[in-house]
Amino acid sequence: MDNRSQPGPIRMRHILATGLYPREDTGHFLAGDTRRIIRAAAKKTCFICCKMGATITCCQTGCDRTFHLPCAPDGQCVTQYFGAYRSFCWEHRPQQALRPHSSQDNTCTICLDTVEDNISYITMACPACQDARFHRHCIQRLALHAGIDFRCPRCLKQEPFMTEMLTMGIRLSKRPPSWQSDPEVGPSDQRHGRCDATTCLCPGGREHSQAHGPWQLRLCSSCAAEGIHRLCS
Repeated sequence: MDNRSQPGPIRMRHILATGLYPREDTGHFLAGDTRRIIRAAAKKTCFICCKMGATITCCQTGCDRTFHLPCAPDGQCVTQYFGAYRSFCWEHRPQQALRPHSSQDNTCTICLDTVEDNISYITMACPACQDARFHRHCIQRLALHAGIDFRCPRCLKQEPFMTEMLTMGIRLSKRPPSWQSDPEVGPSDQRHGRCDATTCLCPGGREHSQAHGPWQLRLCSSCAAEGIHRLCS
């Protein structure tokens, strides 16, 4: 069953915490609201790693499963990186509604390794051609590299492929494709290199980073497209 046909009340939130709202005028988060969320999370257990500090709650009405964002893949949870930034546990996550696979080629279109026969959290498909199959981690990596040129790697259609991937929890990048950058700069050099904290405390500025210590730049464990100095966090 396609869970997208039965949406429940939306719990709008910040990407890392259910119920944390930015100010409408500045887009920033109030320190008092952040402390409130931290205190509440200290009493909640992540159902995946069983540790305290879970700040994300499944948005399905009546479901109280909570988890950490980095734990989401291990628990087969889905976070939608657009709109209300809804999160779903493994039981209530959206499912792809596709016809049975007609092709006998059960290989990932991207890495060419074997994929499952059926659509699942791990194995996804293109809703346009319905023939391309790929691993979730493969299409996520492609999405971050392709940026605004993200499309089905087989039929090359953008719509409804991009909408489907967003709904299924794939995070997109708003940057130009990594292969359009300076030819002397390879994909391995595309590492995010600035602090994105609301207030950066580093005397060397947002672009300064160290291998260790308070000014070590720690990247987002989900997308690696944003970062923050250890001390600024």
